[in-house]
Amino acid sequence: MELSNLTAISPIDGRYGSKTECLRPLFSEYALIKYRLFVEIAWIQTLAEAPAIEELSPLDKDSQSFLTALFDHFKIEDARAVKTFEKQCNHDVKSVEYFLQSKLDQHDTLKAIKSFIHFACTSEDINNLAYACILKQAKEITVQEIDKLIETLAQFAHQYADIAMLARTHGQAATPTTFGKEMAVYVARLRQQRDRLANVAIVGKCNGATGNYNAHLIAYPDVDWQQLSRHLVEKKLDLTWTTYTTQIEPHDYVAELMHALMRCNSILLDFARDIWNYIAMHYLKQKPLAGEVGSSTMPHKVNPIDFENAEGNIGIANALMAHFADKLTISRLQRDLSDSTVFRNIGMGFAYSAIAYQSLSKGIEKIEINAEKMADDLDNNWEVLAEAIQTVMRRYGIADAYEQLKSMTRGKKLTPQIFQAFIEQLPISEQDKIRLKNLTPHHYLGLATTLATDI
Repeated sequence: MELSNLTAISPIDGRYGSKTECLRPLFSEYALIKYRLFVEIAWIQTLAEAPAIEELSPLDKDSQSFLTALFDHFKIEDARAVKTFEKQCNHDVKSVEYFLQSKLDQHDTLKAIKSFIHFACTSEDINNLAYACILKQAKEITVQEIDKLIETLAQFAHQYADIAMLARTHGQAATPTTFGKEMAVYVARLRQQRDRLANVAIVGKCNGATGNYNAHLIAYPDVDWQQLSRHLVEKKLDLTWTTYTTQIEPHDYVAELMHALMRCNSILLDFARDIWNYIAMHYLKQKPLAGEVGSSTMPHKVNPIDFENAEGNIGIANALMAHFADKLTISRLQRDLSDSTVFRNIGMGFAYSAIAYQSLSKGIEKIEINAEKMADDLDNNWEVLAEAIQTVMRRYGIADAYEQLKSMTRGKKLTPQIFQAFIEQLPISEQDKIRLKNLTPHHYLGLATTLATDI
């Protein structure tokens, strides 16, 4: 069966293919081959810059341009050529080396130095750096998408800073807030975790079969291999260099990256569920789209499907990333291959996250405030002012303030008339009596409006 959006096993490449297409240049097999080639080329260039490696001269401009073009113009056909080599040697990294040798054979100067391709390297030297380059870009793309959501929610916070709303703690009527302030909470939470995600250092190494530069040193005892490795990782690839490894870079940074992204996702999952509940409570309305169907049998329905879709996809993303974080930091002795297939799936965590972000953005565009319903709920829940009364009573040292209000309001409905009568008989100043009598659930907001405006 021919592979297409309709025949793909994974919905990432099927149903949601259009939403994840931007990640294909990073997480496809083609991309992995391309970035392995990028690292191999960068290593040759690094070796050629080392004066102590006498067999290599600094690459001239033509040679540099030739090598750069191999990566910049790497095509699907080139990836297929690498896969042909892999069929022969049954080794995915070695096949990139053979492909690069075949390309250098076409250049009069470079063909003389093709023995320095993959020089003193183990496959993991190439793989860890290729994946690091990929993850660095994936992190940047993801941070940009989270920034868009933060900006949208910040606009909500400002727009609805003074829209009073009954809060719900334990699902029950609670001290009023504003819709804008509740959006500001998500903005603050997301900004904090977004920064932690953005600041995760993407790490790489190039130190041989067991991390000791054994082969390097036996061939060139006078070369400062640590300095050269560091130059490759930091200057050529713009990554963070690590000194101590086994055959593999330990992948602790991958766990840190996954956990940081999971926290961002969990905040967005919390947001999606809250919006779902606000829609169910009729605090938010959804704009019906022409031609869209909510239910196959109930024509009236406008379902919050975008927030439900986001919730489901975040769940998948976080489950995958939790496994990546747990698995990739563990390797038997100096190396085992169980991380290989896991790493090949690491793009799925980013893909399901991207699907969720797009669903949230789409859903947010369709919601609007139902201020009338919010106002009705405030009018019908005067008992939430019991907190205000008993707190003022405490200021005056009135005995059993909490218990008096508990007896009057717990499980009961408080009317404005009962509220006014109770305040009138309190032994407090006239100024405070007036202040409490003028209070309504609509105005008992504390600093909610200010907090929303200031975000």
